[in-house]
Amino acid sequence: MRIVITGSRGQLGSALGRVLDDEDLLLVDLPEHDITRLESIVQAITEFRPEVIIHAAAMTDVDGCECAPEMAYRVNVLGTRNVAVAAQQSDSSLVYISTDYVFSGDKGRPYWEYDDPNPLSMYARTKWAGEQLTRNLLCRYYVVRTAWLYGKAHHNFVEAVLRLADQRDSVQMVTDEVGSPTYALDLARALSLLIRQPAYGTYHLSNAGSCSRYEWAKEILRLAGRRDLELIPSENYARAARVPKHVALYNFCGAELGIVMRPWQEALQDYFDAR
Repeated sequence: MRIVITGSRGQLGSALGRVLDDEDLLLVDLPEHDITRLESIVQAITEFRPEVIIHAAAMTDVDGCECAPEMAYRVNVLGTRNVAVAAQQSDSSLVYISTDYVFSGDKGRPYWEYDDPNPLSMYARTKWAGEQLTRNLLCRYYVVRTAWLYGKAHHNFVEAVLRLADQRDSVQMVTDEVGSPTYALDLARALSLLIRQPAYGTYHLSNAGSCSRYEWAKEILRLAGRRDLELIPSENYARAARVPKHVALYNFCGAELGIVMRPWQEALQDYFDAR
């Protein structure tokens, strides 16, 4: 297949490059390609004539989006519009990578694909706007929501916890923020299966199960053999953006296609085995 991957140097983009290595790929990322520049990104993509575009590029710094809303809008909304226009002109399907943060976290049960979103932050609102643009502009699309992504990179929650273990004797970790840690390589494998089926629509693809940030950090330290860092449970964490407190994604539509992701604990173990 001829596949475009935007954000190809990011955690998910890098994993997609590994999983789809046997396909004909156009890797799109800064500085060579800028999704916020309509004419240049449309030209680059349409000249490649892709069958599928996987749009993983985004401004994902949640607090950063709150502090720089215009930049968040430019990248996550206008950038997505530009990539969708390229999909229109190249007659390709589009995979839009979205987030569990489009939900408010007050449902009390796992969220289904067609539950009503209620984004709380600028990051979440711009990602929800990207979903709407994708649905409005295209007929052949997959909107894929995922959560708490980590992969082969220095800047993710797993590596941050390990750096704290090197620098401190103790650290506070919140117990009231709950989600589903998702290994980028697992998500890339799931996307590889999804794009080969013309079952367009909205999907929730995250590793199975959920935990608090405190529980996730505890498991990270256990697998790393770092019992020297004292984790202090906390419910007070000041940040610029409002984040949902309890979001677990229910993978109904993907499971109907046979795309089932393993528990987050197993995926985390594999991350450490490959680290």
